[in-house]
Amino acid sequence: MPNRLSNETSPYLLQHANNPVDWYPWGDEALQRAKDEDKPILLSIGYSACHWCHVMERESFENEAIAGLMNEHFVSIKVDREERPDLDAVYMEAVQMLTGSGGWPMTVFLTPDGRPFYGGTYFPPVDRFNMPGFPRLLESVSRQYRENRDEIDRVTSQLTEQMGRAGQMPKGDSPVTVETLHQAYSALATNFDYQNGGTGTAPKFPQAMNLEVLLRYYTHGYNDRALEMVDLTLEKMARGGIYDQIAGGFARYSTDAYWLVPHFEKMLYDNALLARLYLHAHQATGRGMYRRIAEETLDYILREMTGPEGGFYSATDADSEGEEGKFFVWSPDEIEAVLGKEEAGIFSGFFGVTEGGNFEGKNILNITQKASEYAQKHGIALDRLVDVVLRGKTALLAEREKRIHPLLDDKVLASWNGMMLRSFAEAGAALERRDYLDAAIKNANFLLETMRPDGKLLRSYREGQAKLPGFLEDYSFVADGLLALYEATFDQRWLTESISLADRMIKLFWDDGVGGFYDTSAEHDQLVVRPRDVLDNAQPCGGSVATDVLLKLAVITGKEEYRLKAATPLRALREMMGRAPAGTGHWLAALDFYVSSPKEVVIIGPRDDSATTALLRTVHGGFRPNQVLVGAQDADSAGDHGLPLLEGRGMVDGKPTAYVCQNYACQLPVTTPEDLAAQLEG
Repeated sequence: MPNRLSNETSPYLLQHANNPVDWYPWGDEALQRAKDEDKPILLSIGYSACHWCHVMERESFENEAIAGLMNEHFVSIKVDREERPDLDAVYMEAVQMLTGSGGWPMTVFLTPDGRPFYGGTYFPPVDRFNMPGFPRLLESVSRQYRENRDEIDRVTSQLTEQMGRAGQMPKGDSPVTVETLHQAYSALATNFDYQNGGTGTAPKFPQAMNLEVLLRYYTHGYNDRALEMVDLTLEKMARGGIYDQIAGGFARYSTDAYWLVPHFEKMLYDNALLARLYLHAHQATGRGMYRRIAEETLDYILREMTGPEGGFYSATDADSEGEEGKFFVWSPDEIEAVLGKEEAGIFSGFFGVTEGGNFEGKNILNITQKASEYAQKHGIALDRLVDVVLRGKTALLAEREKRIHPLLDDKVLASWNGMMLRSFAEAGAALERRDYLDAAIKNANFLLETMRPDGKLLRSYREGQAKLPGFLEDYSFVADGLLALYEATFDQRWLTESISLADRMIKLFWDDGVGGFYDTSAEHDQLVVRPRDVLDNAQPCGGSVATDVLLKLAVITGKEEYRLKAATPLRALREMMGRAPAGTGHWLAALDFYVSSPKEVVIIGPRDDSATTALLRTVHGGFRPNQVLVGAQDADSAGDHGLPLLEGRGMVDGKPTAYVCQNYACQLPVTTPEDLAAQLEG
C-alpha cells in the first residue's frame, strides 16, 4: 500500500512511495507526530541518481522486518536533497561533525524538535564492512532515546552550538587585490595531477570552476602553465570514459585517477559547467576539439534532458536493470553486430574495446590516442577513420536507444536551469547557434512564467506543479542566466528580469548583521540553524554567484548598492580564497572580475544588419570573462533603456558602432571588427 510519498512530485521520493516504511515528506505533519508521540525522527536524505541510495532502499527500506522497526520506533522522513538543499546542508554538517565524513544516502536521527544526535550515511542490512547492521542500529538508537535522554540532550546541545560556524563570515576590512589570485594559482598548481590532469587521485571530479580560474589566469598573461593544466585536463576528460563518447555529456565523476571508469549518473549542473568551460577553452585557444565537446554536450541536453515546456531535467541514473553502467557499456560482439566486422574492427580499436573489457567484462568507450596517431599506426587514411568513427557513433547511439534507459529525474530545479540557461545563451552567441539561443529563450520564458508566481521564484517543478520557495541559489543562478541571455540578444526584458530577481534576492537573503547572504529566507522552514554555504563544491554556492551577478549589474546599471554588497563577502573570504581555492572557484572568478577593471562594451546597430553581426562576432568570439556587453538598435532606443552605458550612444555615419570603455575612460567609437578587436585586446 503506498505511503505518504505517493503525493509528492520528486522522482526520488516517488521511488520510495511503495516501501513498507511509513515515510513522511518533511513537513508539519511528521514533526507534530514526533512531538505528540515523543518519538525520534529518522531522517533519510538522498537523490534519484544516487547509486548507494538505491542499494539501501533494496536492502533495508523494502525489507518488511526492517521497515517494521522503523515504523515502531521512529517517525521516518524522506527528503530529496535536490529539492531541499537547506535540510541537506544543515544535517550534512551534523553528520560530518559526528563521523568526520559525509555522503549520500544520509541517515540522521533527530529529536522531535529537529535537533540531530546521531547519524551516518549508508548502513548495511547486517553487520559488515566494519559497520553495524541497520536493524541493530535502529534498536540501539531507539533504546538510547528512551533510556538515556540526558545524554541525548547533551549531544544535541553541543552539536547545535557548533553548527553553522562553517558559514560564518569573518569581518574583512583589508582591500581585495590580485595577490589572492596568485596565491590561489600556486595552491592549484601544487595539487595538480600533471600526468592525468585534474586534482588529486581517485575518485576524481571535474572541478570545472577551478579550471575556469586557471583559464582566466592564463588569459591575463600571468603564467602559460595555467593553460597547460587546463589543456591536459580537458583533453584527458574528453578522451576518457567520464565523457559519453556515443551521446555526449559528462558523468558526475571518475572512480579512478585516469577519467576512465565513471560513476555513470549524469547531472545537469555538471554538464552546464563543463559545456561552458569547453566553450571558454575554445574561445581562448581556437581548438576545434573543445568546440566539438561543448556542442555535443549541449546537443545531448537538448535531445535527452529538455522538457516540452523548455525546462531542463535534473539527472539520469547510473543504474539500469539494477546494474550500474549497463546502459553505457559494450562488448566487441555487440559492436560488430551493428557495424559489421571491418568497420567494427576500426571503431573498436580506436575506442579501446577488447574481449576482456575494462569494466566488469564489458567496455567503456574511451580514446587512447589521437586520431592522427591511431590512423598512422594502423595504416588507415585519416579521413577513413573519421568517417568510420562518426557513422559508428550514430549507429551505436541508435542501437543504445533500444536498451532499457536509466531512470530520468525529470524535475526542473530553478538554480540548475539558471546554470544551463547561461551556458546555452553564451554558446548560442559565441558559436552563432540559433537553436541554442532558442532553447535559452524558451527556458527563460518557462522559468519566469511557470516558476515565478507573484514575483516569487519557486524551487522545483514537475508535471504541471511548481512548488517550494526558492533559495539563494535559485535567485542568483536564474538572474545570472538571464543576464547572459540579455548579452546574447539585447532583449531588454531579460535584463529587466535579472535586475528584478537581484533586487528581490537582496531583500530576502541579505543580512547586514553578517555582511552577506543566507541560503534561506524568512519564507523557509526555520531549522536548528539558518544555513549559509560559502564553499563552491560540485556547483557554485549561491553566495558566489550572487556576488558575481551583482558585480556585473553594478557596472551595467551604475547602482552602487550592488557593488558594495558584492564586495563585502569578497573581503570576508579573501584569506580562504587564497588558501583553499579548490572550494572557492566561483568566488575567485568574482574576485577576478572585481579587481580587473572590466571592459564595458556597447554595440549600437540593428540586429539584422550584417555589420552589427560582425561586431558582435568579434565580442563573443574571444574569451574575455571580465567584460559586460549592452546594446541597442539605434540612438533613440538606446535612450529608452535607461542604462548609463547607453547614454549618448549612437551610430557613426549611419554604421553599426562599437564603444569600449574601461576604468572610467572610453576609446573612440569604431565601426569595423578589426578596430574593435584591437580595442578589446588592448
